[in-house]
Amino acid sequence: MAQAYCMKCRKKVDVKDAKEITLKNGRPAVHGTCGGCGTKVFRIGKA
Repeated sequence: MAQAYCMKCRKKVDVKDAKEITLKNGRPAVHGTCGGCGTKVFRIGKA
């Protein structure tokens, strides 16, 4: 399970519906929604 920092909860949370993507510069990233509050979360780098 990928983790990312939620700005609303102010803590690291598990990413729900995580999708691995590639940024324009070729770096990997993960984005999805916060498991607690449902806010969009984003993390650069493999998780």
